[in-house]
Amino acid sequence: MIIDFHTHVFPDKIADKTIEVLSSVSGIRPSSDGTARGLSRSMQRAGISLSINLPVLTRPEQTDKVNDSLIQSQDEMLQMGILSFGGMHPGYAQYRDKLRMLAANGVKGIKLHPAYQRTDLDEPAMMRIIDAASECGLVTLLHAGLDIGIPGHDYSSIPMILRILEEVRPQKLVLAHMGGWKNWKAVGTYIAGADVWLDTAFAMGRIDTDHSPSEGSQWLPQPGCVSENDPEQDDYYNMTADSFYTLCKKHGTDRILFGTDCPWADQKAYVDAFGTLPFTQEEQASILGGNAASLLNML
Repeated sequence: MIIDFHTHVFPDKIADKTIEVLSSVSGIRPSSDGTARGLSRSMQRAGISLSINLPVLTRPEQTDKVNDSLIQSQDEMLQMGILSFGGMHPGYAQYRDKLRMLAANGVKGIKLHPAYQRTDLDEPAMMRIIDAASECGLVTLLHAGLDIGIPGHDYSSIPMILRILEEVRPQKLVLAHMGGWKNWKAVGTYIAGADVWLDTAFAMGRIDTDHSPSEGSQWLPQPGCVSENDPEQDDYYNMTADSFYTLCKKHGTDRILFGTDCPWADQKAYVDAFGTLPFTQEEQASILGGNAASLLNML
């Protein structure tokens, strides 16, 4: 069974506009239309059994509406093979009550996105939420590292992550994008081997783009900046297959969760690329689904 631990869907009525705006900001070509049905079709093509939907809250006032809607649609979404996490915002005052409510309704975890929430990961509000989620037995999945659509400041840097691990010690913390997007050398030095899960979303290979991001972005590709010996120098290239494999092995394949970031990466292409890596059959099975099933108490 393949579990994609990192996907995003949007309500049908706003999916088109949301995808258009985010694609324009980031310069990324989406692989689906951003709807739940679009994700379900993508999963069928890729042979994926379950996808985890991660809502991103950009304003505190979205917290009640988004989470209530996710709970009401749980059964319908599961019929399409989609399990939704809850969303939380650092500006939401009643976070403890909401986290307890999510856990009581069978929600497995929450998503925090420091960059879109314009709050450093080690701010007290973020740390309190992560601690409270851990107390409720919830998984906390964090956007880690830089964000391709929000240049200029790293809201979830390696030092911030290390402070969370040292001071909060969460039981079920997942760092997206292999521990820190565009910070992978530091992840290998400071995070690898820590008591934390890494997801593979948007972390390997060339980024699929057919246009440049909005003017002023630091991620505009620079002509001639790519070396054949080091394609990771290119702003539109993530880790090479060798670097990706090495980091997985250094961290421990029992703590790696397969994820794609669909619709921002193509699920089938990601599954196919992962299948070319020299993992053992046991390691492949663990990363592609076994580790996620264990973390979500599905075994």
